[in-house]
Amino acid sequence: MRLKAYAAQTHQGPYLQVNEDGYDFDFENDLYIVLDGFGGSGVGDRAVEKIKHEIKTFYTKISDDPNATMPLYYNPRNLLEGNALMNALLNTHQNLLKSNSEKPVNQRAGASVIAVARSESLLVLAGIGNCCAYHFRQGKLSKIIIEDTFQFLAKDQFNHRFRSSPMNAIGMYPELGPQIREVRLSDGDKILLLTDGVYAHLTEDEILYILNKAAPDAQERVNSLLKLSNSRGNLDNLTAMILEF
Repeated sequence: MRLKAYAAQTHQGPYLQVNEDGYDFDFENDLYIVLDGFGGSGVGDRAVEKIKHEIKTFYTKISDDPNATMPLYYNPRNLLEGNALMNALLNTHQNLLKSNSEKPVNQRAGASVIAVARSESLLVLAGIGNCCAYHFRQGKLSKIIIEDTFQFLAKDQFNHRFRSSPMNAIGMYPELGPQIREVRLSDGDKILLLTDGVYAHLTEDEILYILNKAAPDAQERVNSLLKLSNSRGNLDNLTAMILEF
């Protein structure tokens, strides 16, 4: 299955001076990552860059070796790529957790992550924290990675933006609690990865409308999502990535 188009955009948002979000395309290894960091200026943004580097390095080391031993995680139902992806996330988490334990609270950092790996026509997605992923097929939208946030605990309508705070993240708590999903790709499929700065201000019908409507390219779809979120009073960093097959 060929990747026909792709795009991503990250921005600090209309009010913040630092961007703790991030993304990465690794076409050589068919690895795609979206991150939503926390920790503050000079802390969260640096952690995001380190997390990206560690995930890519560890994933590449294991996925390139079909006989590699999975040191932290193994599930026989998953492909090599899925097991390698989970090991990369767990290794990165353990390293950051150890680093955080040696620092004062105001110097600790972490990140929510969705990492996507592809093996021919099969896509493996692993999600941790408050990022989410959608699968668009034949005009229909389904959520395949559900954000792990306070939204299900908060019942009032006040301070809505705080309800998208992560319940878990890389570097946050000892237990990671990731989600892992596999998608068999079909021609015309789109995969959309979002941080909470985007999805917290949009309905699924609005996301579906943007994916359905004619657009010059994938970048225009991504830009439309960010623009609409900011017009709704977004106060956060925001990142979107789209993969079109």
